[in-house]
Amino acid sequence: MLRYTQALITQVAQTAVCNRHHTIDQQLCRWLLLSMDRLSHNRLTMTQEFIANMLGVRRPGVTVAASKLEHLGVISYERGMIRVMDRARLESLSCECYRVVKRETDLLLHYLPQRQVIAHADDIPTVTLEQGGPARRGGG
Repeated sequence: MLRYTQALITQVAQTAVCNRHHTIDQQLCRWLLLSMDRLSHNRLTMTQEFIANMLGVRRPGVTVAASKLEHLGVISYERGMIRVMDRARLESLSCECYRVVKRETDLLLHYLPQRQVIAHADDIPTVTLEQGGPARRGGG
């Protein structure tokens, strides 16, 4: 529990520094990477409004930053769906804050299972609500 708390404190402190000293472009890259580290695929289902709220910036700033990343071929963006196309490039465009948090998290929480990437979108487990309750499909 103490290791998790230390990793969380590091992330919170680094986020505060990042929000003060880095561009929205860099903050978006950091936030996308941190979000991706918790997923097993390269798709994020979220709106620009939600991301703006998470970063503490205005939505038009996120729109401009996401457009730049899309133009560079780093992400593809459709309403509410972000797909990371080039993670290595996204990491290079991010500020050092991502690497600081990642390094500390990996050091403190090394015993947690590593992220397993799902290669095909059809293999992502999903739940659809139908009359009578939820029905699982995809990914077994």
